[in-house]
Amino acid sequence: MKRKAPNSPAAAEPAAVEFEGDYRPADPGAAANISVRVEATHADFLHRLVDTLNTTLDLQTAMHRVAELVRAVVEYRIFAILLINERMQELWMRFQVGHTPEVERRRLKMGQGIAGQAAARREAVRVDDVSVAENYINANPDVRSELAVPLIIKNKVIGVLDIESEQLAHFTPEHQQLLELVASRMAIAIENARLYTRVSRQAQTLLVLNEISREITSILDLDDLLERVGALLKRVVDFQMFTILLWSESQQQFVHRFSTRFGERVTRERNTPLGVGIIGTAAKERTPILAPDVRKDPRYVETNPEVRSELSVPLLYKGTVIGVLDLEHTRVNYYNEDHQRTLVTLAGQVAIAITNARLYERILEEEQRLERDLKMAREVQLRLLPPAPPAVSNAELAAKFLPARSIGGDLYDFIPYGEGRLAIVIGDVSGKAAPAALYAALVSGILRSLAVQRLAPARMLAAMNDQLQQRRLDAQYVTMLFAIWNGHNRTLEIANAGSVQPLLVTGEGEQRKAKTIRAEGFPLGLFPSVTYEQFTISTRPGDQIVFFSDGITDAEDTEHRMFGNDRLCALLENNGLATSEKTVAHILNRVEQFQQGAEHFDDETLVVLKVI
Repeated sequence: MKRKAPNSPAAAEPAAVEFEGDYRPADPGAAANISVRVEATHADFLHRLVDTLNTTLDLQTAMHRVAELVRAVVEYRIFAILLINERMQELWMRFQVGHTPEVERRRLKMGQGIAGQAAARREAVRVDDVSVAENYINANPDVRSELAVPLIIKNKVIGVLDIESEQLAHFTPEHQQLLELVASRMAIAIENARLYTRVSRQAQTLLVLNEISREITSILDLDDLLERVGALLKRVVDFQMFTILLWSESQQQFVHRFSTRFGERVTRERNTPLGVGIIGTAAKERTPILAPDVRKDPRYVETNPEVRSELSVPLLYKGTVIGVLDLEHTRVNYYNEDHQRTLVTLAGQVAIAITNARLYERILEEEQRLERDLKMAREVQLRLLPPAPPAVSNAELAAKFLPARSIGGDLYDFIPYGEGRLAIVIGDVSGKAAPAALYAALVSGILRSLAVQRLAPARMLAAMNDQLQQRRLDAQYVTMLFAIWNGHNRTLEIANAGSVQPLLVTGEGEQRKAKTIRAEGFPLGLFPSVTYEQFTISTRPGDQIVFFSDGITDAEDTEHRMFGNDRLCALLENNGLATSEKTVAHILNRVEQFQQGAEHFDDETLVVLKVI
């Protein structure tokens, strides 16, 4: 905007304002660069117009202020700004003063009414008497004249500025020129406001999408995840119906997994084969599909007669379609390209979250199955162990088995060996948990099958080794101690195949001592044709023989110190003439106290025989 200097040669003429804008008249004779000279009475208006449009990016505020400014120089009954809906090619009222709500909701086709003519012709239309205008739409019976000016930017019509009056021939050519100026600046302001709104909306959408991504990736329950996705998606796309279908390999189709309808969760029969319907086609073509009017889309398969528009986006994970996210609405042309871009952006994170949730679901199912299997295995293992020590002449027995995990590799058994005689077996299978427990079951079965021969301890261990060599498993072996108690003469025959050497506790009071029974040998299952030594130990009433696995002496506290053989010996020497059951309980209690809550890394098995 330029103001001539007061001392210029033209100063004697009325002061004028030169204003250049982006409006391009349709008249071929019009100058390429518009230069409108407005009388001094309008100069303030033009300055205020520019200030108004340059100082706000809020479109509603700008339109309201422009309407007030125009009224100051051009009296009107009705002021309206109509914008073009690109997809529908319709004019809709973005701002108005003087119209009724019913008129405000109307839509005009291009070329319809005075405003529609101005948009279609790309030039201002001034009507002095609307009663004789052929294309006039009577929205107010008091209106007599109308002036409509197209809003043009970058050679593109984006809307119409329309004013109406109750007086005939109210609008003059000067008014038209003034409105053309207003329209040119208004078009720029609208485009700037739209750009600002779009950028702000995109920034807000990206912020929301970032929040959504962070939240959904932390949800591992699939049903909770899908419900949350629907709730969070509502923040960026105001849908009416939302559905997620996931691909099922077993059924070879997309299976309905989650749906909401008008905010309420619903169950829908909507399984979809690949390539069928809009959903199946989006998945097959691996691309989003936007259907403005499903009734006109040949791919649409009707599942809900209310639906008019639909947006389907495939969920891709590492190049594989794992599902489809589908939105529906009862209005035609409801979803647009912005909605599509938003959904595509979110779909990648949803696909990752769903994959993680399904993986977690499978792991959880596998853990539950494994837990059931382990529980059953533990029951089987406990059934393989003696339910209680048997009665034996001139001795009492007590035993306890504590697996480090739900099942373990330790084993013990009591096998009747004729009148007054009892075989005592304690073993430790290499490894832990299920593999060790299975191998222990194999060892127990072989042991029981050979026990009917009532072999001496050394021959029994040799026979066991031969049997395991025939069923050899790489890296699997078992240490075993085999002893036979003879109650008639209070003797113990013993042979050892790599097991922990037992302790013999003798004497009374301060003379009570615990010493190791030095029996040694190779573990079973490692080498063929092994022979074993056999020892016979004589005992007296009050003596105790303690058989134990290395889980007792190797137990560690929180500082990784081991319980050790010396500590066990000292404990037994100070235990007096306690019963076998009390001795077992005392040992296990002291080991537990020593560990101070540290994790148990090995099975703990204990068998105590007290001579009476």
